[in-house]
Amino acid sequence: MSDLEKKQRELVIKIARSWLRTPYQHRQQIRGAGVDCAMFPLAVYHEAGLINAIEIPPYPPDWHLHKSVEVYLGIVESVAKEIFREPQPADFVLYQYGRCWSHGAIVIKWPLVIHSVHPHGVIFANGEIEGCIVGRKRRLFSIW
Repeated sequence: MSDLEKKQRELVIKIARSWLRTPYQHRQQIRGAGVDCAMFPLAVYHEAGLINAIEIPPYPPDWHLHKSVEVYLGIVESVAKEIFREPQPADFVLYQYGRCWSHGAIVIKWPLVIHSVHPHGVIFANGEIEGCIVGRKRRLFSIW
């Protein structure tokens, strides 16, 4: 890992941590006021300068339960590549909820992640032993 990549990854983690305790709010992206699981990683990676701003079309809170179209996965694949190794800090994990890949989290130190969860907001979770992500199918991605 280059020094630049290491610094970028550290910046992503620092920015993600600054969102802790932000309430869950569907389709919002305002640190301290509200964010959902899709908008949270977009805000973090954008603030870190790793992705451009991405315009997300309106979506209902339960879209993943009634649609099979892989909207979230398509957005992730447009900015990151899937990895088949243990994730590094600041990599991204996408979980399957309902019919499609529809919940995202940023890796802090695997299996510890940070994500926005209804009704708790932005929190840490150990993806192996606690919370709503345990046992779900997952795919791993990296910006680098």
